[in-house]
Amino acid sequence: MADPMERIADALERIAPAPLQAPDFEASAAYVWHVAPDALHPVSDVSRVDLSLLVGIERARDTLLQNTFQFAQGFAANNALLWGARGMGKSSLVKAVHAAVLNKGLALKIVELQREDLPSVGRLLNILRPSPHRFLLFCDDLSFSHDDQHYKSLKAVLDGGIEGRPENVLFYATSNRRHLMPRDMIENERSSAINPSEAVEEKVSLSDRFGLWLGFHPCSQDEYLEMINGYCAAYGLAPEPEQMRAEAIEWQATRGARSGRVAWQFFIDLAGRSGVQVN
Repeated sequence: MADPMERIADALERIAPAPLQAPDFEASAAYVWHVAPDALHPVSDVSRVDLSLLVGIERARDTLLQNTFQFAQGFAANNALLWGARGMGKSSLVKAVHAAVLNKGLALKIVELQREDLPSVGRLLNILRPSPHRFLLFCDDLSFSHDDQHYKSLKAVLDGGIEGRPENVLFYATSNRRHLMPRDMIENERSSAINPSEAVEEKVSLSDRFGLWLGFHPCSQDEYLEMINGYCAAYGLAPEPEQMRAEAIEWQATRGARSGRVAWQFFIDLAGRSGVQVN
């Protein structure tokens, strides 16, 4: 009769999931990471806009583009945190920069990681580390609450622990908050913590681990209208200027904000009323 411990070991081996095999990274330039079960799913058609259509963020655009080119060419580059106003093109810029790098003939892969899947990032890095490809790991809308432990997983991406961050992986994140936590939450924890320097600074200092901080701020009315004009030119739409201007201003007034997102939403409405297809 087989040893009971051997039978238990055999049973555990049968029910244990097989080690995840790396996908064929030649199949796509973009992937989405999913867990339960772990899998990298290729994305054949990435939703993005052309870099030339992103108005009012030229400094951030140029900085991120240069940083990404450096990395794609095998040179040193910094992890980047794109923070600030909603709807001002943070995630659009990351995807547009990736496309610009591909258009230069450089083989850079982008992998999107959801914030709630950060605890699995170690397993993802183990898949990416041995690959000859270079990867841009992207997490959109990153932030943490006071009792959120996911920030510890983020440190594995930014610092890499004893192994170090894989040389072929760069991390870009977007957030509405520069310090990844609400300011009132930071102050509350500082005032109530027994040892505030240790209890809070570990979370606050997360943003310091990004070599690049790129701020995005609400756009002016002129920039808002310039965005819409850019969309019209790109799609061959030629509305009457004064009427479009009045409608665009009324549109943003009803939304209570001006941003690239609001400009795009107005353009979608305008294009639809004009019988123009928008892909």
